[in-house]
Amino acid sequence: MIIAVTIIHIIVSIGLILVVLLQTGKGAEMGAVFGGSSSTIFGSSGAGNFLTRLTTGMAIVFMITSLTLGYFSGRHSSTSVFDTRSESAPAKPAQPIPGTPPQAIPSPAPAQPAPAQPTPAPQKK
Repeated sequence: MIIAVTIIHIIVSIGLILVVLLQTGKGAEMGAVFGGSSSTIFGSSGAGNFLTRLTTGMAIVFMITSLTLGYFSGRHSSTSVFDTRSESAPAKPAQPIPGTPPQAIPSPAPAQPAPAQPTPAPQKK
């Protein structure tokens, strides 16, 4: 659903930009004095009324999709990648990298037997 709303949002954004750029500005009436042509492609009233309604409709859709995407981005999932890892899995020993010389692993020193204590000789009386 989020993907569909995002696609609609992008299409409406581009359409809104184009519709706003198609509208004539406030100072366009001065150009008509010097030989400007009338806009009869959108009817006798010109493009103003149609483009104004189209801009309003696209702005409403843009705001609705913006609020929807904002709502969905605020909801975080309660799971993460680390939650799926099992705790009982044994840790793997580190594998040596191929091509590197093996490192000497110090082995524990063998236990030295305690020096033998001479037994005291029995004393004669």
